[in-house]
Amino acid sequence: MMIVGIVAVCVLLAVLAFLVPRLSHRPQRGTQRTLGAGSRAGGKAPGILGRALSKPFRSSSKAVGRSGSAGRRARGHMPF
Repeated sequence: MMIVGIVAVCVLLAVLAFLVPRLSHRPQRGTQRTLGAGSRAGGKAPGILGRALSKPFRSSSKAVGRSGSAGRRARGHMPF
């Protein structure tokens, strides 16, 4: 269920970044901040368990950042 939600957020951010690049930075940062909080909370578990619990949040945060920047980059390549 979480994977579907992250994919939906990434698609939404990519479309938003393509249509209105200046207005897409704030939702992207807010999403990354939320995922960062989850990563920090999961990382408080001891040892290997902490790394395992924080990894999905870190990789999701990276995916959100990449989708937003890809949408802005694609907009920059448009001929008009």
